[in-house]
Amino acid sequence: MALLELRDVHSAYGNVQALKGISLHVEAGEIVTLLGANGAGKSTTLRTISGLMPDTSGDILFDGKSIRQTSPEGIVRLGIAHVPEGRRIFPGLTVRENLMVGTSARGRLTKAQMEDEIEEMVAIFPDLKRLSTALGWSLSGGQQQMLAVARGLMSRPRLLLLDEPSLGLAPLIVQQLFTTIRTIRERGMTVLLVEQNANMALSVADRGYVLVTGRLTVEGTPQELLDNEEVRAAYLGGGARTESAH
Repeated sequence: MALLELRDVHSAYGNVQALKGISLHVEAGEIVTLLGANGAGKSTTLRTISGLMPDTSGDILFDGKSIRQTSPEGIVRLGIAHVPEGRRIFPGLTVRENLMVGTSARGRLTKAQMEDEIEEMVAIFPDLKRLSTALGWSLSGGQQQMLAVARGLMSRPRLLLLDEPSLGLAPLIVQQLFTTIRTIRERGMTVLLVEQNANMALSVADRGYVLVTGRLTVEGTPQELLDNEEVRAAYLGGGARTESAH
């Protein structure tokens, strides 16, 4: 049984159909990536899973149980964390305070538990240790992205939804970020990744889907997608980068 399964999911913004019958699955322990051009519906797919799209039909199963009627807060409590495009950390809170906010759906932790979990996050993201008292607004883009991912992990999710984590980051920072994504998976995390940098996404993924104007058109392993001429021409040719979807 897949950890996450979408069955014929449709989502709309008013009268505009954004997803037109999406069916996909993510197995426990996998990294699965969604590729597609601007407006294809990649971010909408993550928002739909997170319960942020009210106009939705079809079904979404997490651990075999439907979550389509579950509130966004309830979905977090079930074990799905969504790190949205644009980071959206709290700029007026310190790094440490941002991390503490990530535990809000889990109930009250003891001081010792909180300290242990913050230490675990700074072991994965070493830059955050020296920045623990820095305010969110003062961080670089790469540091903000690391903090956003760490805050998501503080909810102890079983599934991490990552939306365009490399957007706007320098190449060296992107390399560091994807090394961290591999580390997260090695610790047992399941990841559904929307990423503009198709080459980088496929370098860490177990499988991938290609989304075109709200419909899935191709599915396969990274090598199968790399060998697909249409996929290469659209998303991989000459190191081309796709744009984020909204």
